[in-house]
Amino acid sequence: MTEQTQIPASTQSELVTGKNSSKPRIGIFVDVQNIYYTCRESYRKNFDYNSFWAKISDEYEIDCAIAYAIYRGDEKQSQFQNILRAIGFEVKLKPFIQRRDGSAKGDWDVGITIDMLEYGKKLDKVILLSGDGDFALLLGHLKQQYNVPCDVYGADKLTAEALKQSAAQFYCIDDSLLL
Repeated sequence: MTEQTQIPASTQSELVTGKNSSKPRIGIFVDVQNIYYTCRESYRKNFDYNSFWAKISDEYEIDCAIAYAIYRGDEKQSQFQNILRAIGFEVKLKPFIQRRDGSAKGDWDVGITIDMLEYGKKLDKVILLSGDGDFALLLGHLKQQYNVPCDVYGADKLTAEALKQSAAQFYCIDDSLLL
């Protein structure tokens, strides 16, 4: 009779998923329009999502990664969204709305907030890519209610001071994260 060795569930999970559970679990939430426009305005360059993913995945186990974008029916944007999916992001789309007065609507603030609250309570840390000061209150809530810190990546001069102050750590987007 041979004796069988039992493999712990955590090791089994690592073998199946290829994930190392010793890394802190994080969620990434990207305000795509904000990052696009602030990087273009500040640096005249695009954000490098591949470099960002590589940097974060070295330090953390990425539990969820959601990119929030606007759907305009534009082929170039659709290709970009497919690139985000190939990197590992779930892409959530909201239709672009052109009002009669010529103004436009299409932000994801409420959707990002809901997802960060839902996912955040199950994570060790969340990472927000945005410069929008409306998220400052959310970061404080995550820390106070769930003891979950939130790091923020943004373009320094175009990131709201309140958001920088609310972040556990603010990372200014630099050349290593630009194309």
